[in-house]
Amino acid sequence: MCGIFGLIAKNGLVDADQVDRLTDLVAHRGPDGRGVRVNGNVGLGHRRLAIIDLTEDGAQPMRDRLLPIWITYNGEIYNYLELRAELEALGHVFHTASDTEVLLAAYVHWGENCLDRFNGMWSFAIHDERDNTLFCARDRFGVKPFYYADTATQFAFGSEIRQLLPLIGRSVADDDLVRDFLVCGLSDHTNRTFFKGIEKLAPGHKMRVDVATGRIRTERYYSLAPRPDVADGQDAAKLLRELLDDATRLRLRSDVRVGTCLSGGLDSSSVATLAARRYATTSNDRFFAITAVSEQAANNEEAYAAEIVASAELNWLRTKPGYEDFASTAETLLEVQEEPFGGPSIMMQYEVMKTARANGVIVLLDGQGGDETLLGYHRYYAAWLRDHFHRSGVRGFFSAFGAARKAGVSASRLLMYLFGASLAGLRAGVYRWRYAFLKSPALPESLRRFARNTNDAREMQVLEITETNLPMLLRFEDKNSMRFGVETRLPFLDYRFVEFSLGLPTRTKVNHGWTKWPLRAAMQDVLPANICWRKDKIGFAAPDQLWLNRHSPVMYDKVIGSTLLARYVDMAAVKRKFHRLDLGMRWRLYCVALWGERFRVGAP
Repeated sequence: MCGIFGLIAKNGLVDADQVDRLTDLVAHRGPDGRGVRVNGNVGLGHRRLAIIDLTEDGAQPMRDRLLPIWITYNGEIYNYLELRAELEALGHVFHTASDTEVLLAAYVHWGENCLDRFNGMWSFAIHDERDNTLFCARDRFGVKPFYYADTATQFAFGSEIRQLLPLIGRSVADDDLVRDFLVCGLSDHTNRTFFKGIEKLAPGHKMRVDVATGRIRTERYYSLAPRPDVADGQDAAKLLRELLDDATRLRLRSDVRVGTCLSGGLDSSSVATLAARRYATTSNDRFFAITAVSEQAANNEEAYAAEIVASAELNWLRTKPGYEDFASTAETLLEVQEEPFGGPSIMMQYEVMKTARANGVIVLLDGQGGDETLLGYHRYYAAWLRDHFHRSGVRGFFSAFGAARKAGVSASRLLMYLFGASLAGLRAGVYRWRYAFLKSPALPESLRRFARNTNDAREMQVLEITETNLPMLLRFEDKNSMRFGVETRLPFLDYRFVEFSLGLPTRTKVNHGWTKWPLRAAMQDVLPANICWRKDKIGFAAPDQLWLNRHSPVMYDKVIGSTLLARYVDMAAVKRKFHRLDLGMRWRLYCVALWGERFRVGAP
């Protein structure tokens, strides 16, 4: 796990000092070492966070021992031991114990098709001097970032936006993305960033750059294709448990201390429990778990987490940030994230990562992805209810509606998603009425597509995983964790688990009104019933009411003083009604103003 950088000069030689400087802008991602290689008009940089093979043998950029092929790589190939054995059988001789060398050898033997064999997360660039091209790729779901800028004189890529800003001149806002964010908090739903001129290589895509000409060719190598419906009922639960357990097993491979994030919800509790059981077979120490505790009673999950700590016999670390912590860190969070974000809850995740590093826990497992893969959000009930109506008529619909009510979902919430989520025009009208001060309160196209797909749970899931939800959460997690040199691993995003889960029938994933039913059924023999059959859902939520209401005067001053924000809102109207706006909108206005100030962002 590391920070990477690369530069191609289109009209001459690469400036080695420039490669040095821009590589070191992400020193926090790789505190254990650095390396730079410059050859003609190509420069590769690397900051190392040592996880597998802690010796200097694993240093990067790394060269193949026989061929003029160099790599700079950020990520982990969890099945590297199996691939190493396969490659050794093919005659390859390894000289390190690192997964980087395995990745490089896989490219030498299988070319671009090596991507199909990897189980992991990755963002890398390989300079293949045989044909003088740069081969770049990002993992299937975009767990690890790959930003790039293509200018008239240079092509550059990096792990963070800050590495590319010096190459594009003045920072200019992407109006469409800022407006989408202000309307409803949506971000990371396109390959563009909030900065014009800086883009992202899309998840599941590869790129080949001709070093001589600078010509770029990008292709998709992975499409989210669910397996056919092959399991139902208890068979589904059994197979799902086996897949999750194996995904956890692979993600425990490390030469440094491993722990887990623990909120007390179903997903993090499942990962913590499975990981602790496997960890106990190889260690006499207790498995570390870290919880962020909210000071607001309504979203404090400490009691639930405590149950898992007792049942799984975990070594428990807790952090409980207060308002003063938030107020002093808000601007830092924006600097870390580089782009606006929808609320202060990521402060809780930030504190978890800081606590992990302070206690020597360098790798953290996390439950990210469980909701998207197993219909964990209440908005999925719309498709489930319609499915019951189509299969069993009015009686089936009302039976399902009653089951959902017994599982803890209010009737008003069910009706809101059943009708509101599927009517894009109605939703857009509500936004226009509620946020009349926005100069262009249009509904983002991603949400219009979501509305069109509310009858099909599988299509909704694909959209959530590829556009509307997961990319945003993965960005938050990567930036927060790597700010402290901590690697996070996500068993629920093992591609085998994702494909299997999406292939399950909707009636299995939501069963008798219970979301994520196969996971509940799979884990009920090892999780406390109070956790396994929880009706509420929180997940490291910040005490928004306490923090934002107290922070409102600070937010107001920043908002009304923002020249960038004035481009998107009627500032006179905002001044009149700011303190009457919902907390989410107050935060979004504040976040854009803060972003514009911190990164000196101007209008086009």
